[in-house]
Order: sequence, then structure tokens, then C-alpha cells
Amino acid sequence: MKILDRLEETLIASLMAGATLVIFASVVHRYFSGVPYIQDYVLHWNFAWAQELCIYMFVWMAKFGAAYGVRTGIHVGVDVIINRMEPHLRSKFVLFGLGAGALFTFIVGSLGARFVYHISETEQVSADLEWPMWIIYLAVPLGSYLMCFRFLQVAWTFVRTGELPHHDHAQVDGIDPVEAANEGGPA
Repeated sequence: MKILDRLEETLIASLMAGATLVIFASVVHRYFSGVPYIQDYVLHWNFAWAQELCIYMFVWMAKFGAAYGVRTGIHVGVDVIINRMEPHLRSKFVLFGLGAGALFTFIVGSLGARFVYHISETEQVSADLEWPMWIIYLAVPLGSYLMCFRFLQVAWTFVRTGELPHHDHAQVDGIDPVEAANEGGPA
């Protein structure tokens, strides 16, 4: 599981960093395209593909980020009523919600896989990058099936432990709270 977790996190971070760099390069190119003397060299570079690539990168990032959100418990949820229920009734509603999420994402993944299969039989390519569209749409089934798996993983953990993943907004990864408290004290 740790390999899948790291792969998921690395993919999301790489897509985010890559999109940021592509947009930065595109903005710098656009700026230098209007600067005398420099524009003669810069105008030969074609960055028409940058916006399309970033859109696709953000779609992939969102699909895999949603699965990450299920795993870590960072999705927004309205659970005021469920948290006030008796424990045995609460657990049934939580499992129903997780099961419904798994079923929905499985259906979206299956429909997405069917769509990707059918579009792979065509020769459609993206407008600027001219990549096969089935590769771009592959984010839908892959991200949805991963999200389905994460729903089932959370449900299995809930059945075994009674705990749901939750994100502690006060905790920052990589910072030890005890060490941070000691450094912030009087010198």
C-alpha cells in the first residue's frame, strides 16, 4: 500500500509542479515576445500547446487528487447529523455512504473505460498537442477506479477499527510539534 500511496502523491505533486512550470514558461515567453531585440529570438518558439497541456494536467491531478482526498479524509463532508447518532446506527450510515461512493466511482470508471475504448478506435487527437484523445481521457477510468479502491479501503479500515481518516489542520507534515514548541519559547 505504501508504494501505491507514494505513487499517488508523486503523480499529483509532479503534475502540479509541471503545470506550474509550463504556465510560468508560457507567461515569460508572452512577456518577452513584446520586448524589442529579444522578441526576434523568442517569437520562433511556439507555446500554443501550453494552455491545453495544463488543462489536461489539472484534470489528471483532480482525478487522482480526489482519490487522495478519500484516503486522507480531506474531503468536505456534512456529518453533523451522523455524528449525533447512536454508534451502531452511525456506523451503518457511514458504511452506506462509503459503499455508495465506491459504487458511484466504479460506475463512472466503467463508463469511462468504455468511452476510452471506443475513442481509441478512432484517430482523434487533441487540438494543439496532437496527442491521441484516448490517452487524455484515460484519467477518468484510472482516477475513478483508484477512488473506488480508496472508498473500499476506508470502509474496510472503518469496519476493523471504527475509525475514519481525518485531516488534522493543525499538523504540518515534516514538522515535529514538540520541537516547534521548544524553538518558539523564550531564549
